[in-house]
Amino acid sequence: MDYTFRKANPEDQDAIWSILQEGILRRKKDGSNQWQDGYPNANVVKDDIEKEIGYVLESGNEIAGYSAVIINDEPAYADIQGKWLSNSDFVVVHRIAIAENHTGKGLSKQILLSIEDFAKENGIFSIKVDTNHDNVAMLKIFEKLGYVYCGEVFFRGSARKAFEKVIA
Repeated sequence: MDYTFRKANPEDQDAIWSILQEGILRRKKDGSNQWQDGYPNANVVKDDIEKEIGYVLESGNEIAGYSAVIINDEPAYADIQGKWLSNSDFVVVHRIAIAENHTGKGLSKQILLSIEDFAKENGIFSIKVDTNHDNVAMLKIFEKLGYVYCGEVFFRGSARKAFEKVIA
């Protein structure tokens, strides 16, 4: 199936929030503490779209996945307990979520590969991400795609595993 990765627009907000709510429930069902503290929420989605950092993965006219894609801006990453692989420009990825009816199709991987293309198009060769220590599915995806564990970063008082991929 063909997928399109594009910047989200205000009309996408309800669909994105629905996908994130499904992700919140999925994390809870999987026994993860990630996203169980009121984050993300509908205001986060609205802000992502307004800041033009929200991106959707479309299948036909249906939104199948969502992610925030940010260039050079994640204050928490400056205080890593560990060491990043590079100190040059980077793309930050947050809030990857897949619609319930699209899970199991490798779409988180598709989003990350699309973000690699986005980075290269912008002359950036580093992607930095983080996830909860108990988000087993995302940890496996990072490993499969060649992300390197760099240390821990902290969000809302919790440690998160931080990874970087330097792309050619």
